[in-house]
Amino acid sequence: MRVTRASLEKQPAEVAVMFDGVARRYDITNDVLSLWQDRRWRRAVTAAVAPRAGERILDLAAGTGTSSEPLAAAGALVVACDFSTGMLRVGRQRRPELSFVAGDALRLPFADRRLDAVTISFGLRNLHDMDAGLREMLRVTRPGGRLVVCEFSRPTWAPFQTVYLEYLMRALPAVARRVSSSPDAYVYLAESVRAWPDQQALAERISAAGWTGVRWRNLSGGIVALHHATRPPAERASRAPRSRR
Repeated sequence: MRVTRASLEKQPAEVAVMFDGVARRYDITNDVLSLWQDRRWRRAVTAAVAPRAGERILDLAAGTGTSSEPLAAAGALVVACDFSTGMLRVGRQRRPELSFVAGDALRLPFADRRLDAVTISFGLRNLHDMDAGLREMLRVTRPGGRLVVCEFSRPTWAPFQTVYLEYLMRALPAVARRVSSSPDAYVYLAESVRAWPDQQALAERISAAGWTGVRWRNLSGGIVALHHATRPPAERASRAPRSRR
């Protein structure tokens, strides 16, 4: 099935259809395109979330549930939420033990201050309104609760950044044509990563949404960054974000 890629305007219907089209081979395609680094990144997300038994955790843009599985294995009560029905269908087939819920990140189907932690991996970049999404995640998180964002970012070594961007724009789409059910979607991936803010800029956006203690850690030389934050116990001005390398 051929699916037209979404535009960088990130209209929700376009993005949902695009991910529906790649759902069947999504996990193996990610393995190949990342040279299996995505497994290391998922382990880092789990460590950053630090799930505890009985905690209520929302894994947003969870896709087929690969990022939700280790959180649930730690004993947390995990909801794998995505707005792609194709992703949810594949996830329920492959991981029937998980709880999958259809939901829009800009209108989450959860009550205020309900969750102990929210995490989103490689999904924040696809939101039509990132700032509204960050505020919505804040709304559903309890005071003192945690946010972990795993997203593509900017390599910190300039020569490597040049090589990386060349890979994104040339090699990635070519490899995707061999392994993906919808290679055009990975042209969108490359373009959206190139247009994405760097680590500091994203930290500032998270802070502006009301989260506090914003910090980040680079993975794979900055190809990916993990941003951590906390919902304050009371509404107050946030501190300036800082890096942790």
